[in-house]
Amino acid sequence: MEDVADTPKQRRPTIRDVAREAGVSRGTVSRVLNGGHLVSADALAAVTAAIERTGFSANQHARSLASGRANSVAFLLTEPQDLLFDDPNFSALLRGCAAALSKLSIPLVLMFASSTEERRQTIEFISGGHVDGVLLVSSHAGDPVLPQLLKAQIPVIASGRPLGFERKIGYVGADDYDGARQITQHLLDRGRRRIATITGPLDTSGGVDRLAGYKAALGDAVDPLLIVSGDYTRQSGEKGMLELLEAAPDLDAVFVASDLMAVGALTVLRQAGRDIPGDVALAGFDDAPLASSVDPLLTTVHQPLDRIGAEMVRLLVDVIDGNDPLAVTVPTRLVVRQST
Repeated sequence: MEDVADTPKQRRPTIRDVAREAGVSRGTVSRVLNGGHLVSADALAAVTAAIERTGFSANQHARSLASGRANSVAFLLTEPQDLLFDDPNFSALLRGCAAALSKLSIPLVLMFASSTEERRQTIEFISGGHVDGVLLVSSHAGDPVLPQLLKAQIPVIASGRPLGFERKIGYVGADDYDGARQITQHLLDRGRRRIATITGPLDTSGGVDRLAGYKAALGDAVDPLLIVSGDYTRQSGEKGMLELLEAAPDLDAVFVASDLMAVGALTVLRQAGRDIPGDVALAGFDDAPLASSVDPLLTTVHQPLDRIGAEMVRLLVDVIDGNDPLAVTVPTRLVVRQST
């Protein structure tokens, strides 16, 4: 039997090995690995071939140099970092995108762009060729990030319809309009007549389209007193519910444009002594895990975030490969539970 201790270990190749194989200095190899600046075409070709032959860094550098690609994709959230953990939709979408990219052996780079400094750093990093494309999440109308990405000619696919840029980039979104229409009609079918709503941000397609679906179901019965705005946070659900109870104490149902806001509204209704669903029927949107863990269980609209994430990756890879961007709308589904 061969003595394992006497068997030489397989040593990982180093920059020195690549330089010796290519017949160049280590400095030249280093410059190639950092973008190829001030390197002749002959030296670049020699180093690329040497990387392939030596297997340096699992050939990742070789693949990047040969294809001219970074072989990575950015997941760019244009919201404060804490919302990635506070809002269940963002983490679910991140998991869906990461799973789809993993199947393609493409690393995901998580980035944020909610402040001026974050936007500057993000655009600088992305424009520097460190990623091949961007999965843009929670884009707001007027946000400077999207125009800057387009100016840099970076492939982008958005989550949700990018207001004002629908004809310029591809996107994947849930059918927010139909989902909101369905759940408002459900409340009407339950005999509710004073149906209020707490909207999402009205500078996002989700906020705009869910409000439009609510209005479509109510028709001439829309009452401006029964409409307040939120921002998808639990706190805005609490604030919106307080405003509604003050403006329209006779309301008998509330459609809240996200489950997280609906939980905030539920807290306020209970504090006000309102029985749910006896006095007020309550409905949300998203079908987040918390919708099936609160008491009473929350009626909501299911949007398949895993599928949305997978579709975003599919469309982005297609654009990176040189194809025209496409738009995909994913159906939503009414989920009836105890709160209505």
